[in-house]
Amino acid sequence: METIKAYVALTKPRVIELLLVATFPAMLQAERGVNHIGLILLTVIGGWMGAAAANTFNMVADSDIDKVMKRTERRPLAKMVVSNRNATIFAWTLTVTSFLWLWLLCHSLLAAVFVMLTIAFYIFVYTKWLKRSTPMNIVWGGAAGCMPTLVGWAVIADNLPEGANPHWWQAVVLFMVIFFWTPPHTWALAMRYKEDYAAAGVPMMPVVRTEVEVTRQIVGYTWATVLTTLLLVPAAGWLYAVVAVLTGIWFLIMAIRLHAGVKKGEEVKPLKLFILSNNYLAIVFVALSLDAILGLETIASWLGWTSSLFI
Repeated sequence: METIKAYVALTKPRVIELLLVATFPAMLQAERGVNHIGLILLTVIGGWMGAAAANTFNMVADSDIDKVMKRTERRPLAKMVVSNRNATIFAWTLTVTSFLWLWLLCHSLLAAVFVMLTIAFYIFVYTKWLKRSTPMNIVWGGAAGCMPTLVGWAVIADNLPEGANPHWWQAVVLFMVIFFWTPPHTWALAMRYKEDYAAAGVPMMPVVRTEVEVTRQIVGYTWATVLTTLLLVPAAGWLYAVVAVLTGIWFLIMAIRLHAGVKKGEEVKPLKLFILSNNYLAIVFVALSLDAILGLETIASWLGWTSSLFI
């Protein structure tokens, strides 16, 4: 049982929650009002295996610094519960299975290729290069965490009736929402554990920049996140529009409050923003999912817009 728990831990189950949060709304929005429940579940399983493979490869690559950081010292490879060799075999098994699953069962070679690109980018670009060389590591490396939106959209696009418009621009917007959301989310956590990153020699932004600079950038990326969610409003209904605006204001207020507290020299609790960022993204994406499931009239349609961008 302990060995099974160790292999599950290698996949970073909490990180994979982002896959679920991002894949469902992408697939539902890709064909509003049509619920491909079976296809969505198959995609989530295939995507889960791909994400689990990437996370396992990541743990193998980071096994040296995981032993140094208090936050990660209890991970399976750091404790040597599982060997690096066995973890690598496990990761490759998941990788191959994920590719075949998405290609053959979800009928989307594009989605399968997206997953392979995600794994390669996460390991070779982010983990082995960016993470240990630049404070902008999570900005560019975070692109790997945005890919579930493209994977889910690709599956629906490849299964649409012939001639149907897949509206890929919406998938790009969802990708960019997570892209801009990742820095404030991650830096808020890194502010709490910056001593860990410093001890491991990882140049996270809070390690190499002042807290005032870090929180200033957090506010900037939070603005970018909220404004990007609004780009999707014309292609969605009133439910998503209302939730995106209200939760966006909430997210911005908390980010600005954190920055203001740091500037005043007050004792701040960045983990509050970290937790809030999780809740924010979940609420926005749940609202989009419900909006799509209900097939609500889109704002563009309500306004009488007939552009092929929306229809």
